[in-house]
Amino acid sequence: MNAIKDSVHDYIALGSVAAALIDTPAFQRLRHIKQLSTVRLVYPSASHTRFEHSLGVYHLADRALDHLAVGEMDADHVRAAALLHDVGHGPYGHQTEEVIRRHTGKDHDEVGELLYEVGLAEVLESEGLDPDRVAALIDGQGELGALVSGELDVDRMDYLVRDAHHTGVPYGTIDHGRLVRELRLCDGKLVLAEGNVPTAESLLLARTLMDGIVYRHHVSRIAGAMLERAAEDLLEHVDIDTFRRMADHDLLVSLREHVPELGRRIEQRDLYKRSVWAGLDRVPEAVTELAYEDIRATEREIADIADVPERAVVLDIPSRPTIKESQARVVVNGVVQRLENASELVPALRATQRAGWRMGVYAPERSRDAVRAAATDVLGLP
Repeated sequence: MNAIKDSVHDYIALGSVAAALIDTPAFQRLRHIKQLSTVRLVYPSASHTRFEHSLGVYHLADRALDHLAVGEMDADHVRAAALLHDVGHGPYGHQTEEVIRRHTGKDHDEVGELLYEVGLAEVLESEGLDPDRVAALIDGQGELGALVSGELDVDRMDYLVRDAHHTGVPYGTIDHGRLVRELRLCDGKLVLAEGNVPTAESLLLARTLMDGIVYRHHVSRIAGAMLERAAEDLLEHVDIDTFRRMADHDLLVSLREHVPELGRRIEQRDLYKRSVWAGLDRVPEAVTELAYEDIRATEREIADIADVPERAVVLDIPSRPTIKESQARVVVNGVVQRLENASELVPALRATQRAGWRMGVYAPERSRDAVRAAATDVLGLP
């Protein structure tokens, strides 16, 4: 059995299936996709990749399976799904996910066809595994799918500790060892065993803190919004199938060639500035629900009033805050409950997320004041 030294989990032991999958070009591509995309413009040491994160998810799934009563064939499929769960990501990971979804109708975890397109299905079949079953697990289907993609999945356990480790912040620290040991299957559902409400709350708290301080840092938000706009412009020159299989450096090279202004700004961290940065209490509800085409039309209207080029205005409206982890199941006094019903911490964290929500309007520094005035009028802000 091979072993790989990891900065978070020490040595990760690889079975024969994992070793075969790792050697494929499709998985090696993950070496060239940064886990934290534009967050690394804020935290310079956050240069870790989806390759090492995928290894970490595989490792935690393997540890969790030691405590779940499942057969070896089921376990092999789960391990493969954990390893391959991010293979569908496009360049810059989540920062281009909306672009890919708009043009293909698919999310990064819908990998059924992709496994066959990039040769991973052949490897799985040669190891006696069913590619369709692996794809379903990646999509979170079935009782074991929740271990790979669910409220208590090993994906978030790894990325929280790994992102905290590489950014240097303490907020993502969780007891992932206890989490994986306390997972149980109960009536076909993945739950945390009795006495683990605080364990689940720690995951929830870590996710909320990392979200506000790291993942939604305003510099990363600005760079991500600019990157999404640049990617849409790039798709006038590059087909979507080519785009979604790019690595990070491929995207930067293509942007430099086809969308030079935004491409240069992103590559050199010459970013737009905040003209508007408004919380939920200032933003009309109708604005928070604008569809993509309406957002682009609004950007054009703001640019016209401010007398600046259309591409000098980027409107960034994040989704309304939700806490998926609050739906996790925990056993309390012998009864399976949702964490939101068992924890007094959940309402406070929901309020924290609402208070931290911000809509942004970004523009070059020289245009900031004109764009602010136009955006305030167009968006109906007080």
